[in-house]
Amino acid sequence: MPVLGTHRTLLRRAALGGTAALTLALACACGPATQGGGDSAQSSPSAVATSLPSSSPSAGPSAAAPSDPGTAAATPGSPSAKPSAKPSAKPTPHPSGTPSDSGSGSATPTAPAPSGSTPTGSTPTGPAPATTAAAPRPAPDAPGSSIVYGTATGGRTVALTFDDGPGKATGQVLDLLAQYHAKATFCEIGPQAAANPALVQRILADGHRLCDHTVHHPQPMHTLPHDRQTYEIDAAKDMITTAGGPGTQVSWFRAPGGDFSAENRQIAVQDGLRPLGWTVDTRDWAKPGVPQILANVQKELKPGGIILMHDGGGDRSETVAALGQLLPWLVQQGYTFDFPAG
Repeated sequence: MPVLGTHRTLLRRAALGGTAALTLALACACGPATQGGGDSAQSSPSAVATSLPSSSPSAGPSAAAPSDPGTAAATPGSPSAKPSAKPSAKPTPHPSGTPSDSGSGSATPTAPAPSGSTPTGSTPTGPAPATTAAAPRPAPDAPGSSIVYGTATGGRTVALTFDDGPGKATGQVLDLLAQYHAKATFCEIGPQAAANPALVQRILADGHRLCDHTVHHPQPMHTLPHDRQTYEIDAAKDMITTAGGPGTQVSWFRAPGGDFSAENRQIAVQDGLRPLGWTVDTRDWAKPGVPQILANVQKELKPGGIILMHDGGGDRSETVAALGQLLPWLVQQGYTFDFPAG
């Protein structure tokens, strides 16, 4: 009997243990389903956001970025924004291998664009395709062909210029300039230079400079055929340099009457000459009288200005007399003498 009672006790305990285990298993299996049934029917906000297609009209700045890093745009003000994934397709070389039109003269490589990576309706943020364009023609006022209207150094300086010589008055002009240590530029007519080489050489020896003023002083110059304008400039320069001797430099070109055009300026530039204008017309060529010549200068002159006078082309006695009074006046006004910009 004691043995039998022991067996019964063991069987009872085993049965109780099995019941407890079964109850525990049922609780684990059924309990969570009963509690979480309401939540499992709803999607989380993040799940909704990631399930929306990127092209949905309702997608705002916080929508998921496209998978292409070449076209992904970061939200303004959020520098930490990054593309969500790398492109799955391998990048293909840019279709254009031509150098960019940047003016540097060297080819600029362009970044490769992933094939088929730009979504419809989006704007690529990568570099624009390189293009090849013909070099533009020089503008009429491109550096070198623009007309000079000021002195080389600026400030309270003045440039004296004399046209249509060398002539009978040139020696007297040179004497006055030497007396006041003034420098000037002489715009010479080709045949006049050829007829007076000693004056041309004295101009250079005294430290003055030369300017091309054509062969025949044609007016209006811009109406002449291109070949004739070229001759007027080129032949005059040759005559002046020949009269001046070896090493003679002619730096500027002044069109007769100031009749500059894009055409004759380009001809001059090709001949190594800079177009030279003026800011003060003394009108000495009209022989208005010495007081009026001086009044014209005093009225129109500004620091850095260029004065137009004449040492050839007729009787220049008024010019010489006016220059004798103008030079000391300029010194009294604090002006120093300079050459035109070149």
